[in-house]
Order: sequence, then C-alpha cells, then structure tokens
Amino acid sequence: MPHHPTEPGGASVTSPPDFTRSPYTGWTREHWEALADRMLTAVEPYRSPAGARIDLPGPASVSGTVSDGLEGFARTLLIAGFLVAGRDGGDPGNLLERYATGLAAGTDPASPESWPRPDDEFNQAKVEAASIALVLQLTRPWLWDRLDERVREQTVDWLSAVIGQWYPQSNWTWFRIVVESFLREVGGPWSATEIEESLAVHASLRRSNGWLADGHGRGFDHYNGWALHVYPLLWTRLFDVTGTLCPPALREQWTADLGRYTDDVLRLIGADGSPLLQGRSLTYRFATAAPLWMAAITGAGQHPPGLLRRAASGTVSHFAKHETFEPHGLLSLGWHGTWPGMRQSYSGPGSPYWAAKGMLGLLLPSDHPVWTDEEKPLPIETGDIARVVEAPGWLVSARQSDGIVTVLNHGTDAARPGATCADSPLYARLGYSTATLPSLTGPSVAGPVDNSVVLLDPEGRASHRSGFRTLFARQLADGALVAASQGPVGWIEATDETAPNFGSGPTGTVTPGPVLTIASLVRDGTEVRLARVDSATSDMKLRIGGWPVASSKPPRSDSDIRQAHPVAEVTGDDLRSVIRGLRGLNEAGVTVEQGTSPLGEYTAVPWLTTQPVSGGEIVAALVTLTRQTADEPPPVVAVERLAGSGDRIIVSWHQGEPTEFMLPT
Repeated sequence: MPHHPTEPGGASVTSPPDFTRSPYTGWTREHWEALADRMLTAVEPYRSPAGARIDLPGPASVSGTVSDGLEGFARTLLIAGFLVAGRDGGDPGNLLERYATGLAAGTDPASPESWPRPDDEFNQAKVEAASIALVLQLTRPWLWDRLDERVREQTVDWLSAVIGQWYPQSNWTWFRIVVESFLREVGGPWSATEIEESLAVHASLRRSNGWLADGHGRGFDHYNGWALHVYPLLWTRLFDVTGTLCPPALREQWTADLGRYTDDVLRLIGADGSPLLQGRSLTYRFATAAPLWMAAITGAGQHPPGLLRRAASGTVSHFAKHETFEPHGLLSLGWHGTWPGMRQSYSGPGSPYWAAKGMLGLLLPSDHPVWTDEEKPLPIETGDIARVVEAPGWLVSARQSDGIVTVLNHGTDAARPGATCADSPLYARLGYSTATLPSLTGPSVAGPVDNSVVLLDPEGRASHRSGFRTLFARQLADGALVAASQGPVGWIEATDETAPNFGSGPTGTVTPGPVLTIASLVRDGTEVRLARVDSATSDMKLRIGGWPVASSKPPRSDSDIRQAHPVAEVTGDDLRSVIRGLRGLNEAGVTVEQGTSPLGEYTAVPWLTTQPVSGGEIVAALVTLTRQTADEPPPVVAVERLAGSGDRIIVSWHQGEPTEFMLPT
C-alpha cells in the first residue's frame, strides 16, 4: 500500500506526495532533493571554524575525533556533490563554496584544522580521501577548476600520500583506485602498477551470479552493493580509463555482474522498504539503495526504471517514516533512531553519512526515465519469492501476504571454514530478515539463541558454529528450497572483550565439540529446520532457536510441551515467531532480553531443546515468522538411513507431494 513520504522528524515534506507518478511511495525527485538539502542544512552548525571538519555529536571512533571530523566532511560532501552535479552545476545554496573553504584548511599542513594524512597511523583517511577525490572529479567544472593554485597543490600533496600505502584486500581496494585515478587526471603522481594490483584484488573477490566477497573470506553483506558494485562503474564513467586501465570487456563484465546482483537485491527488500538486516555497518542505512541507482545509471540488468526508483524511494522513505532523522535532521548512529550498540569500532558520529551513497540517483537529470516513469511494484508486491542465492549460500523466501523477506543462511560467515571464534550475530546466524535483527549486545551474543542450532554443555553454555562449511544450497523439482551446512562446534571463552569490533565474533580459548550438520527446507514460506550431531555427545542437549521478535513492550509468549509436538511462540507489536517440534524435541521456552536490539526495547526468542542427544540422531522443528496468526497443520518428517550414503529426509506437507532430499554424512 502507498504511504505518505516524510521528512526528517516525521513531518510532511514541503512538496505533496505524487501518487500518480509514484503510486507506492509518493516520492519524486523533488522529495529526494529536499531530503538532501535538509541533511546538509542540519550539519552546518557542526562545521568547524575553518570548515575542514563536520564535528557531529556522539562517541568517537577508534581513529579519534579529528579523523571523525574529516569523515563528517567527506561523507556529507558526497551529498553536495551528487546534488550539484545532478543540477548541472546549479548550487543556489553555495554548497561547494563552503566545502572549498574546508578543503583549503584541511589540506594545509599549517592549519589548525589540517586533516590526518592517508599515510598516518590511522587508516580512515584513506577511505575519506576516496570520497573527496570522487566529488572533485564529479564536480570538476564547479569546484576543482575554481580553486586557486595553492589549494590544488595542497590537495594533490595530501591525496598523494596514498601512493605506496598498504590497503586491505577488500572493498578498500577501490579507495586507492579512485584517488590515484584523480591524481592522474590532474597531472599529479600516480602508479599504474598499484591500480592494476588493485583491479586484480577486485577480480579475486568475484563470486557467482554477480556477487563479490568483501575480502577473501565469506563476508557477504551490503558492501557488495554500496562499494564493490558502485565504485567500478562510477570509475569507468567519471575517469578516462576505458581502453587503457579498463578495457571495454571488463566494463561489460562489471555491468553484467551488477545486473545479476540487482536481480537478487530487488528480492531482498521488504514491502515496507526495509533492506535486509544483516552484516556490518548497518548504520549506513539507505546506502543500500546505491546499487539500484547504479543500475539505473548504467542500464545494468535492464530493470524498469520505475522499479528501481520504487525500490530506492521505498528504502529511504522507510527510514524517514520511522523518524530515523533526529529532530534537527541529523543522522545518528543506529537504525531507525539512535542506538549506540549498533556501532563498530570504526564508527564515528559522521559514519552514518555513508548513507549519502543511497542518494546517488540525484546524479541523473530530472528528465531521466528513472524520475519520470511510473513506479513499478517490488517483486514481493507481485507474488511470493523462493530463490537460491548461490554465492552467500542463502535461501530467500517471502510471502506477498505479509511482505517480510527472510533469508536462511548456510554460506555466509565473518570467519573462514575451519576458523575457531565466536559467532558474529551479524553474519553467522541461520536466519535474517527485513523485520528482525539478532540481539547485538547482551547474553545471547556469547550464548546464541535466535536462529541458531547449538549444543548445550552440562553447565548450559551454548556452542558456536563459526567456521562451518556449506554442503549445498539448491531448489528442488517441487519448488522447495533446501540448504545445509556442517562443521565442528565449540565453546568460546573470549580472552579480550575490549578488542576492536569490526563485525566479527570475538576470539578466545576454544573447547572443541562434535561436528554438527544443519539443514533448512523451505516451501511456501514455511521452514523445516533439521540438525544432526555426527558423534557422541554424552550429556549434552541440542537447542533450536526461532526468529527474534522485538517490541516496545514485553511481548506475549507461550510454550507448551503437553502436545504431541512441543511448541513455543512469541507475539510482538506486529510479528509472530513460532517454533514447533517435529522430531526429537521435548522441551520448550522463551528467552526475553531488554535493551539488546535497535528495533525495540524487548527482544524475545522461542526455542526448543532435546533430552541429551545421541550421535547420528536427526532432530527437526517447524520455524515460522509471520504477521499472520492463522495456523496450518505441521508437516511430518521421516528419516531413512542409507548405509554409506547418509540420511534421506522425507517431509510430508499438509498439502501437496512429499519433499525428499539427502543429508550426507
């Protein structure tokens, strides 16, 4: 259903919604421009006297307050750059003049507001240098060409500090490419060898169907879109590199990758516009719209422009509707509102302004089809979704009736296979959705409950599965989705809980445990979750946790072990999470935490446990997350053990033919 767009603080925007052109969101280019203007106006009171820093309120990052001020400058500069470039130099608010003043002070070593250099101890300047170089190229006729020679020389000198520096083999590889490409354009020093090495890093991160891993592990998250797909195609459009550093075939490959990736991304957006709540840096919020705009700019995937705008506008209006912007229009660390527990060690007060990437569409002129075409419905608004996303090992399932997209995860982890560390709530859970989020603080970080299958030792400590490997993820002939993962579990005693938090689970002393195999079978939005302990466990119990439900007040919860199939359920403000035992489970309960999620004051998770579990035993539960309250008869799970082959799983549904698959040993 269409809803009225909102401005920061929740008030109606100045321009009325246009439900003729935008029947789903009401948002037009005018609303996006108004939002950009308000965001830039809101940070002005926090500009330093010489203009080189935007010193926003909030706790400092690990890089310190001066670096945080540079971050505030560079990331809000992105908004100004997109806005002015999209207006073909129109700058009625003199935005670029203010940023030019700050650039002069920040790059002057003698200035009291001089910036940390990209070759300083803290690496954050390498990131922000790329944003500055990108906007300088993007707005060159209206900013760079009007700077006096001294400021241009200072800027070249400051940016040149990137040459010869170490860069992580991740999305950071593009920060060096962008900066050195700008230096090349303006006659500064640069290294063709370093750019070629960085392009080779990007190539090594490519995975199937347009996905990329952020690093050489299994870090699949929103960095795929707002960094690894956006920078390459911006680079080929803004810089004179095609045919020299970037042959046409490579640009075509990147465009094809983006098109395939966008196919998946459009199916990972809830009907309410919420992106998937998974992975680090979620405080960047609507930066998730960046690859959608990049697809509109390049034509990648040939998606209807009205669909791309509906997806992007739905995302930004989702946050506006939830009063993400503080009363004066600032973006704070958090999700819908301020929630400091969401921050990583590198997050400072200016970090949320990487949301600027989600405003990339402002580069396109007002007569572009992405602004003039009528909005088209999201995939979730036209039917149910059942999709395997191979690279991250995800089963994507969604029902049109409630508009929630769920992902069952059997391939993504912050750790590589075989690693021994605690699970990251943002990566290693079995399930993520557009309506739920694992607790990011509190006891369930050390002892996973939600969307987890764990072994409980005699003291009741929960095991961790980080380091698991993917067995398979596929769609069966009857349309059902199935995936499985496997690995030894362990119990982690964190040795340094104050270590920097970059989204991974903490390391520590490990007590190894047995191999655990987990599988998910999904049909018509309903999951059968299975587990098998592949060796003896003595007196250990196995626990399966359902979906977490956050709410503003204590949620309604219930559990019942008197039925043939034990059941536990939680109902929050508008969500219902149920887990029902199908095989081998006989105890039920609900865990409630307070203050551990940005989605609500209370978080509740239903769970089921076994008696001490035997090696080789198959345990199964029905796991659902809905906005509906109607119950369906539970399926029946049967197991046939085939000598030397594994376990044949047969699931008999309340309607339709049974589903079968093999769970290998």
